[in-house]
Formats: sequence, structure tokens, C-alpha cells
Amino acid sequence: MLGYFVYAGRNIQLAKFIEDSKTAVAVLVFGFIFSPLLHTLTNSISTDTIFSMTFFVLVLHLVFFDYGISAALVSKAISLNAAIFGAICLASRLSSSLHAFVLLELAAVLFALGPFLVSKLYSIQLLVLSIAVCCYFLHSISHIILYSYLSLLLFVNVFCPWLFVRMQKYKNNINGPWDEAIVTEEGS
Repeated sequence: MLGYFVYAGRNIQLAKFIEDSKTAVAVLVFGFIFSPLLHTLTNSISTDTIFSMTFFVLVLHLVFFDYGISAALVSKAISLNAAIFGAICLASRLSSSLHAFVLLELAAVLFALGPFLVSKLYSIQLLVLSIAVCCYFLHSISHIILYSYLSLLLFVNVFCPWLFVRMQKYKNNINGPWDEAIVTEEGS
């Protein structure tokens, strides 16, 4: 509920709030009703298979997620379905239906509603603060992990874009029979 009020801000309309509340209650009720089924859905599959399948569908979620740029690989539907499927796989290994219900609802909130809230709240100050907090806690765990994290951040966010821009002058387009045909109209 807190996320809803943060997202809506000062533009909360009573009719919209009631409609959204009905939707939330329906999702909670149906999730609770179907959680015993989802909890036992993969009993016949080994735990190792479930964990590896979960890993691959969550990687699929990361590949197809909409990071804010237009690309051929972006598909919100595939990304969300892969994330929910990964949560269902993990929920099937929990000890009770209630635990499975809580995990599935948390996954629905994080994967379906979380991106809307994050896009609304995004700011550079919050990004810098979250990196600083992450570095502080990584420093308390291990210096090696902290330096690895910072090196990876610098490599991905500074070196790779610099290299990409620098190598543009060496780009060479090769045309061949694999290209799409270009129809040219000749004058009569």
C-alpha cells in the first residue's frame, strides 16, 4: 500500500483507488486459493533441476527486461513471465503453501509493480546513495568483494561505453547476399 501511495503521489482519485483495491484483493484471494496447487506443482521434478531451471529463467528475465532503451530484445511480457515462472519454481520447494503464497505475492509486487515505482522515483542522488550504501556494506564483509564490485561497476559503466564510442570509427559495413533486397524503381 505504501508503494501505491508513493506512486500515486498527490493525484489519488477515490474511484481509481477503489478499482485498484479490488484488483489487489482479487489477486491476493486467487493467489491464496491457488498457492497449494502451485506449491505441489513440481513435486515430481528434482530439486537440482528446479534450481537450474530457475537460474536460467531469471537470466532470461534479465535479458528481456526493459531497461529504458528501445532494443530488439526488450519484451516486457517475456521478462515478467520468466520472473514469475522462476518464483513459482522456487515456491514449489518451500515448506508450506503459506510460504509459497507469500513468495509469489512478493514476486508479483517486485517484478510486476516494482519497475513502475522505480521509474517514478529514479534520480541520480538515489543511485549514488544506493551505490554508497552497497559499498559500505560490502566493505564490512570483505575488501576483495568491495574492490571487485567497484571494478565491475567501472568496467561496465565507464570503460565499455568509452570503448564502444572509440571503436565506432573502425566500424565497417559489409554488404552481401544476406542483406535485405532494396527495390529501386527505374524510370520508363
